Parts: sequence; C-alpha cells; structure tokens
Amino acid sequence: MELKEKMKQAPLKQRWEWFLDRLTKLIGKKPQDVEAIIYLIGVQELGQGFRVFSKEEKQDLMHIATCRLLSKVGLFELEGHDKDGWPHWKKVKNVPFLDHDNQENLLKTQIIEYFEEEDIF
Repeated sequence: MELKEKMKQAPLKQRWEWFLDRLTKLIGKKPQDVEAIIYLIGVQELGQGFRVFSKEEKQDLMHIATCRLLSKVGLFELEGHDKDGWPHWKKVKNVPFLDHDNQENLLKTQIIEYFEEEDIF
C-alpha cells in the first residue's frame, strides 16, 4: 500500500503530524499554528502570489481560506470574483455548533484534504 493511502487511514493526529512535516520541508519552517496555515491557503486561493498584505487583507485571506475549506463540507459556495480578483463566498448552510476541539479537527481534516487535492506535495 502506498504511503499516502496508509496516511489517509491513519488517525487524524498522525495524519496532522505527517502533514506538518511535509509542509515544514516545503516552506522551510514549521507553521506556528492552524491560523498560519489558513493564511497560506488564503494567499494560494487569491492567486496573486505573496506580497505584503494589510491587516484587513490578512483577515480577508483567512476568511477566503476558511470558506474554501468549509465549502468541501457544503457550508459555503463560491459566488465569483470581484474586479480585483478576490473571491467571494456565500454561506449556504449554517455552521453547526462544534466545541473548540471538534472545530480544530474539522479544519485540520479539511486542510490536509486541501493540500492533497491541490497536489501541493
């Protein structure tokens, strides 16, 4: 069985550690937290490359990434892009109440799947 297939069947904690190791090798340092990874996804989804972003733009990037990640579980849908190329999402279902640990596990699962689907490594 291929390593990626084995990892898909592993517990989330093990999959997350494998993911962090791969991401660390890719970017040269270990991300500080889930929010840092969400920010990177936002930059990727914007598609304009890395540059210096304002505080408001950083918040928007994290929103873009969160919507993109939660779109895979049917909570958001891409509406389109504005004249500056920024994607806009609409909520199609209410986000269910989840405690902190379950929220983080949902995001971690979606982050791993995002990187796999985008074939980033």
